[in-house]
Amino acid sequence: MQSRFSKSREHIFQITAIFSMLFALIGFSYNVWRMEVTEYNSTMRSASFELLLQLSELEGVIYAAYYDKDKLAGNPRKGWIKVNLIADLSMITEAELQDATRALKQDWQLHWDSIDDDEASVSKVIKRIDDTREEVRRLLLKLE
Repeated sequence: MQSRFSKSREHIFQITAIFSMLFALIGFSYNVWRMEVTEYNSTMRSASFELLLQLSELEGVIYAAYYDKDKLAGNPRKGWIKVNLIADLSMITEAELQDATRALKQDWQLHWDSIDDDEASVSKVIKRIDDTREEVRRLLLKLE
């Protein structure tokens, strides 16, 4: 009788140990996954906010050059710095945003030398800035 009771207890103990290990493994796996998602979201948010700042500053450079005719604040070299920083920051984001920043850089390359006196050039680059800003917003909305 004692041995039958003992085997039954041992069997329950083994099942409990197996389930404990299974739940620990599931919990650990979920925790690792959650940490990865949290880190990804944090990285995307930081990059997105910095991109929004740089896009606004590039827009300020363009407006200073075209509307204010300010050679210092509207200096195209400042614009190049902003455009390159925007392109570099987008490397850690998603493909759609990288494409938008690539298009912005291409339009900047075509129109940087005429932003101080050509309204069409200003409009094209500002449109690309707005498109890129919209991609940043989409990325932020997708985050968990």
